[in-house]
Amino acid sequence: MLLEKYLPRVEFNSYEDFYENFKINVPQSFNFAYDVVDHYAEKTPDKRAIVWCDEKGDYAEFTFKQLKEYSDKAANFLKDAGIKKGDPVMLILKRRYEFWFLILALHKIGAVCIPATHLLTKKDLVYRNNAADIKMIICVNEPEVIKHVEDAEPDSPSLKSKALVGGSRDGWFDFISELSKASADFVRPIGSDAPTNEDILLLYFTSGTTGMPKMVRHNYTYPLGHILTARYWQNVAEDGLHLTVADTGWAKAVWGKIYGQWLSGAAVFVYDYDKFVPKELLEVITKYGVTSFCAPPTIYRFFIKEDLSKYDFSKLKYCAVAGEPLNPEVYNQFYNATGLKLMEGYGQTELTVTAATYPWMEPKPGSMGKPSPGYDLDIINEDGSSCEVGEEGQIILRTTKRKPVGMFDGYYRDSALTSKVWHDDIYYTGDMAWRDEDGYLWFVGRADDVIKSSGYRIGPFEVESALLEHPAVLECAITAVPDTDRGQIVKATIVLAKNYNPSEELVVELQNHVKKVTAPYKYPRIIEFVKELPKTISGKIRRVEIRDNDK
Repeated sequence: MLLEKYLPRVEFNSYEDFYENFKINVPQSFNFAYDVVDHYAEKTPDKRAIVWCDEKGDYAEFTFKQLKEYSDKAANFLKDAGIKKGDPVMLILKRRYEFWFLILALHKIGAVCIPATHLLTKKDLVYRNNAADIKMIICVNEPEVIKHVEDAEPDSPSLKSKALVGGSRDGWFDFISELSKASADFVRPIGSDAPTNEDILLLYFTSGTTGMPKMVRHNYTYPLGHILTARYWQNVAEDGLHLTVADTGWAKAVWGKIYGQWLSGAAVFVYDYDKFVPKELLEVITKYGVTSFCAPPTIYRFFIKEDLSKYDFSKLKYCAVAGEPLNPEVYNQFYNATGLKLMEGYGQTELTVTAATYPWMEPKPGSMGKPSPGYDLDIINEDGSSCEVGEEGQIILRTTKRKPVGMFDGYYRDSALTSKVWHDDIYYTGDMAWRDEDGYLWFVGRADDVIKSSGYRIGPFEVESALLEHPAVLECAITAVPDTDRGQIVKATIVLAKNYNPSEELVVELQNHVKKVTAPYKYPRIIEFVKELPKTISGKIRRVEIRDNDK
């Protein structure tokens, strides 16, 4: 078991034992591509690494021996294209399996990998290209993506080359053709050409609900931090098959589709699709024998609307959920249909899994679980004191004793922003939560989103969760509206489900529903029906835009 190389202990008998005794041995020089992928290629060359299929019925499977070969060939192609240690390269590859060849190749060279979504426009690309001095973009062969990349090129002086995966075009490298010609012998760099633990492995542009996207900087030890994510939260099994639902452009992909899973000996399952169809995803999960699964609550919400009795879940042993707090009704319906408990987790692009419902714990639906080992987590109030049980405050991480393995190094080229959120050995997550008497943590909302009305503090999630239980509500966002008497009042901006129409009667019905489901003072005094909610490119609701429009 490869984990034994990095963990003094792998097995634990309780959450308390796990929290106190889990440790990661970080080598002086760690490179995931060589020390994990190439290690397997040498010791167990036929070990399964990736099982891939798409919505058209195409199928591919890769062993670690094949991954070594393809990543070495990709590294030689990149080197010949002028990419060297420290050069930033953007990958816009959706769920194509070439993503894994290329991210490993970049790690081997010591270049900086910048995964990105195919939803980026010219404006987005110009900003990113110049903010990170991106030298090369490698993307899928899709007209819309190609157009935006080419439109951004004249305003991106650092961009020297482009490569297309799945086709050819003037001014672009044909990656598939170049890969076939490249040598399969890539010599591991040594000396000053070799990346160190402190060098930049990944840069993630993370779009908050305000301002321009931040560049989250992760170093070469980052993959080791995801041992927590995969082995202990997602509970992946040696030689199991794990599926995390995520496009490779988002940070969730490296949480669930490469690092911790391979370190733990599991294979990664990839389902390549353009449109999410719940029935089709359920069919591939059961057809290919996925053993562990991780997805945001939205996916499970759609699953429970299907007839789950039609599917054979006998090989699926474990399910995790993250991205937003889980509505208890979704948990209960999925559990009743499958017998599988949904194990929640919490983290940020800047971190690995920071709190979770771990295998030794009984889940409390809607709770993010308990703090992860290595993370000195606390909840503090506005005067900086630790909150009492039941008291809402901001989640912070104390880094006095240690910086958790996998925690970011700061925001690239923005020391002011880094210092704003991480100073005096405290990292301020900006997320509000409270702790119950059993030590479980409950998410309230972003600090800027918490509503203060008539002396009450109201978290948007609890009101949104209540509204989502009503069949008329497809999506909703809770925000504060200034009020002379109460300071602020609660507003719900709602996208209605099919077959429902806005009316005063429905407004009253929804208000009464919230009063019954949660504390009556939290009900939305204002309800606005809209066709869609404003969102960031990563799909987060832009409550700030709703608030600004209400001023």
